[in-house]
Amino acid sequence: MNTPAMRHVNLDPIEHEGEQLFTLSDPMHIVEETLVLAPAGAFIAMHLDGHHSVEAIQAKAMEQFGVEEFPIEAIDEIIRQLDEFGFMDTQAFEEIYEALVEDFRTRDTRPAFLAGKSYPEDADELRTFLDEQFTREGSVERSLAKSPGEGLPLAGLFAPHIDLHRGGHSYSHAYDALFASGKPDTVIIFGVAHMAEPVPYILTRKHFETPFGTMKTNTTIVDRLSKACTWDPFEFELCHRTEHSIEFQVLMLSYLYGPDVTIVPILTSYFGEGSVCVEGEDAQPIHRFLDECRAVVEESGGKTTVIAGVDLAHIGPCFGDDFEIDDDDIAYAEERDREDLAHVISMDTSAFFRSVMRDDNERHVCGYKAMYSAMWTLQGTATEGELLHHDHAHDPSGGVVTFASLALR
Repeated sequence: MNTPAMRHVNLDPIEHEGEQLFTLSDPMHIVEETLVLAPAGAFIAMHLDGHHSVEAIQAKAMEQFGVEEFPIEAIDEIIRQLDEFGFMDTQAFEEIYEALVEDFRTRDTRPAFLAGKSYPEDADELRTFLDEQFTREGSVERSLAKSPGEGLPLAGLFAPHIDLHRGGHSYSHAYDALFASGKPDTVIIFGVAHMAEPVPYILTRKHFETPFGTMKTNTTIVDRLSKACTWDPFEFELCHRTEHSIEFQVLMLSYLYGPDVTIVPILTSYFGEGSVCVEGEDAQPIHRFLDECRAVVEESGGKTTVIAGVDLAHIGPCFGDDFEIDDDDIAYAEERDREDLAHVISMDTSAFFRSVMRDDNERHVCGYKAMYSAMWTLQGTATEGELLHHDHAHDPSGGVVTFASLALR
């Protein structure tokens, strides 16, 4: 009888005190715990595909580790523990998942998922941490003004969604420009659903908690946009629970303005396959939704800002490439980024999309759908863009991420 299968999980090698170990984690963050496995445990986990019996795994383990005996009881115990934590595709996981969905469904607010993990959860410590992003090396190198500008806010803003420890200096360029321009009443935020689901956009009516207080979601606008959808925009609402691409933008907005602006959080997900996925009849549902977003902006009299929380190229082995990164690769990624961003600066939405996709997006630009959405929404409102900052950061798993800050005026 075959063993149950593992869910899609991350199994990553680490070294601890000279010993090779492995971490097991859930990329969907349904299971919060990260387990540390010895090589034997990791080997067993890798063979829990639903096609091996315990006896077959035992035989492979004996061959792999050169031993004459590998107790079946040890394999059974590893399977039991993985199942108990929720790493197996079994009834135990279904119960964990259903409880989590029900808990999220009944909440009025979306908790600050990364508070205490990626940034301080104490408000005073967080303010100090964010203050430092504006004066650290590579930043705008000045403290924020004490109050926002008195003119109309920026029409649009592209800001990174990489973690603040690596990209906070680039956030400073974006949010300094926003704060100096004037305070918006409402901010439409296009983020990236990294665990993409088979719909173009995912909405939520939930308000967003931050260590500075709760940012209110403009549910009137959310309900209006939902009526423009030919799909259920709330079916995959759980994606909002852990997605950082919007959380970091909400964090920065709450740092700048407190609770005095409302937000419209929108995750971009699946547009279709290939370079023509925003052309022809198949793109009509996307454009119908974005036309409604555009109408919201136009009717606000210049008091709505559109933000895209986006990173650009993702290159290297940890992103599926079969080569190690060198300086030439980084330089080429920046060159291609700037080609794409030139079309943003000229507000040519179609040319931007074609530029990203002309090589089938070989750089794995994760933010292009959110960028396209923001540009389409701002057609007729924003006339030009200004590139404020561009940089890259190394991923600890072996790769490079590029990102930029750009103002749309």
